[in-house]
Amino acid sequence: MTAIAVENLSKRFGRKQALAGVDLTIGRGEMVALIGASGSGKSTLMRHIAGLERGDAGSLIEILGNVQQRDGRYGADMRNLRGDIGVIFQQFNLVARLPVITNVLCGILGRISAWRGTFGFFTRAERIAAIEALGRVGIPEVAWQRASTLSGGQQQRAAIARTLVQRSKILLADEPIASLDPASARRVMDVLADINRSEGMTVLVSLHQVEYARVYCDRTIALRDGKVVYDGPSDALSDTFLTELYGAASEELVLPQKLPVRGEARPAETSDRRAGVRKKTLQPA
Repeated sequence: MTAIAVENLSKRFGRKQALAGVDLTIGRGEMVALIGASGSGKSTLMRHIAGLERGDAGSLIEILGNVQQRDGRYGADMRNLRGDIGVIFQQFNLVARLPVITNVLCGILGRISAWRGTFGFFTRAERIAAIEALGRVGIPEVAWQRASTLSGGQQQRAAIARTLVQRSKILLADEPIASLDPASARRVMDVLADINRSEGMTVLVSLHQVEYARVYCDRTIALRDGKVVYDGPSDALSDTFLTELYGAASEELVLPQKLPVRGEARPAETSDRRAGVRKKTLQPA
């Protein structure tokens, strides 16, 4: 069944054509990479799929078989569809002065009464669920720390835990590792891949380096100037092919030092052939 369907999605900001007739379909349970040089339209596409922007006339986005927006107007079931989509951003979007567990519990605000959300009244079961979600991403010990005391990688994993508490069916990760060091970036990608495999959650992750797409995602969608210029196997994205797609701009998509390719063992990773994907052992940041 289709999780995300985008048809003829276009968006213009003044004279800037940010998206130009984008068509794509992502099935339930897929983990797909979205790549492109700066200004290619990755974040704009993510914001439309998340329901944070409306496309121009002629555009259509469906989420889980329901119309999210059509011709620049949101569908009737928009509120419920937003609850099915978890979003994590490059900037983490945590409230720095609040405990990590409270930030994670923000994931259920759309499912509880307004007064409970306003005054922060959460049940014991909800708090337990939040701690379990933090355990799921490997950082249960930070639950009562202020979010500001966490490293960047820990903050991003807390943001992922928030989507688990939200009970999202789709996870949109907009350049979640762009501001992280390589070790933290791998741990965050390990968590995303593990959730995709074990929870069956659909994951669309926007990446600035193609090496992570090659290692973690079987399929990659590439944007250039607001258009889809590639949609296929990640392992077909050779450096030569990227140069053909992006020219000189391809240099910003390739890491100076390549990550291990598929099939190569590395610390904290074992093979799980039954699922047909890598199985990672989570490590604390």
